[in-house]
Amino acid sequence: MLMVDAHLDLAMNAVEWNRDLQKTVAEIRLLEKGMKDKPDRGNGTVALPELRQGNIGLVVATQIARVETPGTGIQGWASPQAAWAQTQLQLQWYKSMEAAGEMVQIKNNQDLAAHLLLWNNELPNQNKPVGYVLSLEGADSIVNLDYLHTAYEYGLRALGPAHYGPGRFANGTNASGKLNAQGKALLKEMGALNMILDATHLCDDAFWEAIEIYQGTIWASHHNCRSLVNHNRQLSDEMIKVLIQKNAVIGAALDAWMMVPDWERGVSIPLSKNCNLEKMIDHMDHICQIAGNTNHIGIGSDLDGAFGKEQCPYDINSVADLQIVPNLLMKRGYTADDCEKIMHGNWLCLLKNTWNTID
Repeated sequence: MLMVDAHLDLAMNAVEWNRDLQKTVAEIRLLEKGMKDKPDRGNGTVALPELRQGNIGLVVATQIARVETPGTGIQGWASPQAAWAQTQLQLQWYKSMEAAGEMVQIKNNQDLAAHLLLWNNELPNQNKPVGYVLSLEGADSIVNLDYLHTAYEYGLRALGPAHYGPGRFANGTNASGKLNAQGKALLKEMGALNMILDATHLCDDAFWEAIEIYQGTIWASHHNCRSLVNHNRQLSDEMIKVLIQKNAVIGAALDAWMMVPDWERGVSIPLSKNCNLEKMIDHMDHICQIAGNTNHIGIGSDLDGAFGKEQCPYDINSVADLQIVPNLLMKRGYTADDCEKIMHGNWLCLLKNTWNTID
């Protein structure tokens, strides 16, 4: 079954982790054997061959570079300009993958239709480029609104205003406070450009204000449920309800601490916490029960988002194993039609409806 993964930090892994994502996951792990500079060295789960193996023909791929806020302990770049430069380095990696025939950027419905036609034919997947919709995780690198227009021109189609802690436009995970004036202006300009607002990582105050203000398409690319794992990074039931009212789609994330309660970073291991794909289904099912249907859930795995096998479900070796998900859903009583919606249909419907207004 064709799959869409709505959140992968591919360029971050390629540029900052120095991983050659044209190699297989096994090859990358071997090359990283003995390395200790990152907690997930030798444990990666995502590479372009595995995306093809898993029939993951379309991803939402990120740029990410935050500005450091003194006193928070969260690392970042010293200035918005430096953060912008880092996002441009990441952009050039995507462009190099396009030049190599490994990836293709999807910016509108014409691109999407052509790409789906390619991925739905019977040719071997190893000969097909992985499609990507470009998203910016955290808006700190947008120096001013002219930079937003520049980013739109090179294909940026979705944006999450915040990441962790205080941000230049909005506050994110583990912080509090509403949108500042810059944040409100950013949302207004995003709406004018018909961009998708990613509600992921917005702190509660900023989330509710953004939901009230923004009139365009909204998604939560990689989010789980607060009622199952209690943390401000997660969506409360009230947040889920308003996202459903806004016709949003929520992507289930596979970071273990978001999947199971009482996870201790660097201490807990997936097997001892019984962290498997069934736990992801629990979060998906909770959202579907609130909605009364399967129209608002998908996958935004966040695999290799600064974690690897040491902090994701024990029953997957790589991103390709997400093809297990339809069988798990059907064991819970979900239909084949439900599975198609969750694996790709809901994301594709949201993109098509968004881009219909400008095509």
